[in-house]
Amino acid sequence: MIELSVADVAALAGGRLEGAPSGVVTGKVTLDSRAVAPGDLFVAVAGERADGHDFLGAAAAAGAVAALVARPDPALPCVVVDDPVTALGRLAAGVHARLVAGGLRTLGITGSSGKTSTKDLLGQVLATAGPTVSPPGSYNNDIGLPLTVLSADEGTRFLVLEMGARGPGHIARLCGIARPHVGVVLNVGSAHLGEFGSAEIIAQAKGELVEALPAEGTAVLNADDPRVAGMAPRTRARVRTTGRAGDADVRAVDVALDGAAHARFTLIAAGERHPVALRVVGEHQVANALSAAGAALAVGMTPAQVAAALSAAQPRSRWRMEVDRRDDDVTVVNDAYNANPESMRAALAALAGLSAGRRIAVLGGMAELGPDAAEEHRLLGRDAVAAGVDLLVAVGADAVGIAEGATAAGRRAGEESVHVPDRGAALAWLTEVLRPGDVVLVKASRSYGLELLAADLLGGAAQ
Repeated sequence: MIELSVADVAALAGGRLEGAPSGVVTGKVTLDSRAVAPGDLFVAVAGERADGHDFLGAAAAAGAVAALVARPDPALPCVVVDDPVTALGRLAAGVHARLVAGGLRTLGITGSSGKTSTKDLLGQVLATAGPTVSPPGSYNNDIGLPLTVLSADEGTRFLVLEMGARGPGHIARLCGIARPHVGVVLNVGSAHLGEFGSAEIIAQAKGELVEALPAEGTAVLNADDPRVAGMAPRTRARVRTTGRAGDADVRAVDVALDGAAHARFTLIAAGERHPVALRVVGEHQVANALSAAGAALAVGMTPAQVAAALSAAQPRSRWRMEVDRRDDDVTVVNDAYNANPESMRAALAALAGLSAGRRIAVLGGMAELGPDAAEEHRLLGRDAVAAGVDLLVAVGADAVGIAEGATAAGRRAGEESVHVPDRGAALAWLTEVLRPGDVVLVKASRSYGLELLAADLLGGAAQ
C-alpha cells in the first residue's frame, strides 16, 4: 500500500474524519482485527457472522492508525462513510489512479472457471519481468479486488486482478475500481447459471471486462469458446486470441500428459515455437496457460520468456488440484474449492491422466445451477464412468443424482457407485475400502466443505 495520511483516506473514500486526523497509514488495509499491525487501516464491515465495528478497540490496541467505519468509535480515528465496502472501492480506485499515473499495468481475468489458476500462472510469469501483485486465493469480489489493489505500491509494475460476477453489472463495477489495460476472458460455462438465468446472460456479463478496456489495451480471448470469441466486437482494444484452434494468435500443439497429469506442449506465438512443461495438474491447465501467455505477451514479454516462466510456475492457491500422497501410497487430489459441470469434467479428465491402481471420485453437489441441476448431476455421474472412474462416492443430498447417473452407466450400486449423507460417512466408507495405489479425487462446490474431507483423508486439518 502507498502511504496515505488519514485525511487522504477520507478524501479518497468520500468520508468525514472523526478523531485525531494526523496519522499516516504506512501498512496494509485489512478487515480482520486479528491481522492488524502497527500502521494499518482497519475496515469495519458487518458480515454474516460478525460485525467489524465490534472489534475497533482490538484494532486500535494492535496499532491501527485509523478505521473506515459506518459508526465511529472513540477508540481510534475514524473515517465515517455510509457503506464501508463501497468506500473501500472508492479508496482503491483513487490509489489505483495514482499508481497507473506512475506506470502500473493492470491485467484483469474473468471466466466461469479457471480464474484463480490462470491468475496464479500469470502472476508468476509476470514476476519474472518485474514486481507483481497477484495474491493467492480468490480475491475477486467487491471486497477482495479493492484489497488486492491496495496491496500494490509505487514499486509494483504489474497488478493481476481476478474478477468474479454474480450478475450483470458486477464486472463493470469492478472495472470502475481498477480499469485494466489487459482483459482476459477464459470461458463461459454453467457456474452461477441459476443466478444469471442463461449462458447468454453470463457471456454478456463476462464481456463487460473487454468493454472496459481502453483503445490502447488488449483483450485476450479464448478462441476455443465461441461465446468468448464472439466478444471481439465488444471492445475497442486490440484482440489477441488463444487456444488449440489453428488460427489462434497464441496456441498449443503437441499436447501430452505425463503420469502425474502434468501437461507438456509447444507454445506457438509471434512466429516462434517454444516447449512448455507445466507443473500444475490437468490438461485443462493448457488453456489457462495459453491465456496467461497471451496476457504476458500483451505487456511486452517475449514468447521465450513466457514459456520458461510457465514451465517454472508452481501451484499457489489452496484446494485446486492439490496432490498429496499418504504414507500408505494412497494419493489424495483436493480440488474442493468450487465446482460446476465444466470444472468437474476437467477434474475427472485430470484424474484419468494420473497413474493409479484405482481411480476414485468423491463428488459433492454443484450449487447454483438452476432448474437443470438434477439432470446435470445425473450427467456428471455418467461422465465419471466414461472418464474411467472405478469407484464413485456421492456426498450429500444434492449429490444423489451423481450416484444414480453412475449406476445407470454400469457401476454397481452400493459397491462401485455409493451415495452417503455426509463427509463423516464418506470418510468411514473410504477408510474401509482404500488400498495402496488408489488415487482419490475430492471435489464439490465450495459451500459443501469437502476440503475438510480431503484433509481428513490426509490425517490433517484444512486451513
